[in-house]
Amino acid sequence: MYKFIARVVYGILGVNGSKAKVYGKENIPNEGGFVVACTHNGYIDILNLGISMLPKEVHFMAKKQLFDVKGLGWLITRLNAFPVDRDNPGPSVIKIPRQLIKEGKVVGIFPSGTRSSENSELKAGAVTIAQLAKTEILPAAYIGPKNAKGVFKRQKGYLIYGKPFTVGAGKEGREQSIQFLEDELNRLTAHLKEMHPEVK
Repeated sequence: MYKFIARVVYGILGVNGSKAKVYGKENIPNEGGFVVACTHNGYIDILNLGISMLPKEVHFMAKKQLFDVKGLGWLITRLNAFPVDRDNPGPSVIKIPRQLIKEGKVVGIFPSGTRSSENSELKAGAVTIAQLAKTEILPAAYIGPKNAKGVFKRQKGYLIYGKPFTVGAGKEGREQSIQFLEDELNRLTAHLKEMHPEVK
């Protein structure tokens, strides 16, 4: 179902001119599982990230409440999303993504949101998962339409991948990597805005 929906989304965004122009796709690892950490300002970035990585399928980490919404929970489950209870995180926060990566799959995390505390927690989560799974983090940034309104207005979208990096050992390595991830996401976003100043 993932690839079918991806093709539909690809067609809709393509027709409206909102399918993100992708830069740095050569930085996407060819083999094995890894974490992709992307900036987040709506749900169109999720769609663009998903179709940009085809034929790889992304398993998105999503907040638990979304799975309680009738219809939506059914859909996102079939689109490889898995729930995370951010208010009461348990072992599954680490266990599920580690297993997915072990199976050679891609775990998608959006370590930015409306609250700075949430941003910090998600960046730390992405780094911790990568460290425990002994895999790489692929940083990515997106600018463009945030929702269906922007798509219907034919707003342009742009997505850029940075170079993947590994997390150092121990607590110090994790803390350094959290800061590096934050700096890299900011750098990639700024670079996109410099290339495309028409996009707010």
